[in-house]
Amino acid sequence: MRQTLDVQIGKNCNYQIDITDSTFAKLNQEIDELSADKNRLIVISKKVHKLYIQYFNFKESELLILPDGESQKNLKNYLKIIEKSAELGLTRSDIIFAVGGGVVGDITGFAASTYMRGIKFVQIPTTLLAAVDSSVGGKTAIDLPYGKNILGAFYQPEKVIININFFETLDKKQFMSGIGEVLKYAFIENSCGYRIPQFLFEFLTLGYEKILACEPLTLIRMIEYCLNLKIAVVSQDEKEGGLRKVLNFGHTLAHALETITKYKKYTHGEAVVYGMFFIFEWAYKQGYISYSYYRLSLDLFEKYGFKPLSQKYSSVELTEIMKRDKKASSRKITFIVPNEKKEVCEVMLPPKKVREM
Repeated sequence: MRQTLDVQIGKNCNYQIDITDSTFAKLNQEIDELSADKNRLIVISKKVHKLYIQYFNFKESELLILPDGESQKNLKNYLKIIEKSAELGLTRSDIIFAVGGGVVGDITGFAASTYMRGIKFVQIPTTLLAAVDSSVGGKTAIDLPYGKNILGAFYQPEKVIININFFETLDKKQFMSGIGEVLKYAFIENSCGYRIPQFLFEFLTLGYEKILACEPLTLIRMIEYCLNLKIAVVSQDEKEGGLRKVLNFGHTLAHALETITKYKKYTHGEAVVYGMFFIFEWAYKQGYISYSYYRLSLDLFEKYGFKPLSQKYSSVELTEIMKRDKKASSRKITFIVPNEKKEVCEVMLPPKKVREM
């Protein structure tokens, strides 16, 4: 099965997203076709290389293998991509492929945006998290010691190819990390500006057993629904000037948790889930949402086995990290807060209030 979605950003930028369960031989053929008559660089994660290199005809000379983990999204590896591109003699008419999870996609996209002021690149996400989140929308970045995604650019890919066969080797922790981002879309659906109701909240509630069993057609539909919502947002607001902020639901606390634990304790999706639990609790106590919606939301988390954060961290340290977040402004910290079923709004709070939260 193959679902193709079109992304239109402004007047001059459009690309396709393919969601498929086709064979790796077919994917290999697509990569060759996209790079026909071009020099190419394949940036691939170490784990994906070990598991899947046998299915592709990549030359060793055109490969750059990056270690796994958020800590690898750094300046050192960014320079490796730039230097490898120069070593291969890539020009602006050539192409770079990012084959891996969100770390590989983010850092490769950022390198592509800066190499010769912009070279084409293709996203081939190999995790559910990257498929529904970072591979689409053009956000590229690397992390600095001060915080996550501090150095980055908005740079759209030439194409995104999502092959769900990669998910077969995801461990449960990584698969559930992706589910964390999927749940986010269920809570923001009516705020995304998509013209046709997706009923994602209901789809995830009724179909959770098939989703957890990784039933292929169900996974493809789930990814399609999530990306329809993301495309609707980024096509209206590419650079997070307004509407795109809804995609940050759960992310304010999430990024602080990732930073305070040096990206070693929680996956991104886990941190987002904890961020959503936190803001749902606060929103209910502050009267933003009804008790019935609060309970429905907690029930959906529970269906997928998620629980609130039990570990305690310093409110002062977390708040200081949030103040440095790129979403903070006017000396206030921005939260995306639920205010109706499947709707969210932006709330800006002073650091003192956040510490009290």
